[in-house]
Amino acid sequence: MQKEQIFETINKNPVLFLATLEGTEPRVRGMLLYKADKEGIIFHTGPHKDVYHQIIEKPQVQMCFYDATQNIQIRVRGTLEKLDDENIKEEIANHPTRAFMQNWKTNCATKEEFYKMFSVFRLKNGKANIWTFQTNFTPKEDIQL
Repeated sequence: MQKEQIFETINKNPVLFLATLEGTEPRVRGMLLYKADKEGIIFHTGPHKDVYHQIIEKPQVQMCFYDATQNIQIRVRGTLEKLDDENIKEEIANHPTRAFMQNWKTNCATKEEFYKMFSVFRLKNGKANIWTFQTNFTPKEDIQL
């Protein structure tokens, strides 16, 4: 699978499972992807959540995407960076998949107050590997994203 195919598959399957560390204990949870392309894999979360603090403390993570139609997992590992960019926050907030955010925006007195309600993270230059039943026992090959 080529890099472009990986991004296409990830975008078609936007639920990801994110693995972080809290101290020495692993934590995994489902998250909703915003988008994935050559600029990186982007998602957002609330700064009041445990996952936010885990990422800030130890930004090295692994993401797992599952495509049921192909019966494959795409596992991507790398280091997250926090994007403090109002343009990406506005883009996310106005995207049709984020309609739920409109109530938040309406209830905030200012745009700045709204922007503080969520943080955006990007994994850029990650390493992906593809898991299938057919390749279960073969050595994994990293694909640089």
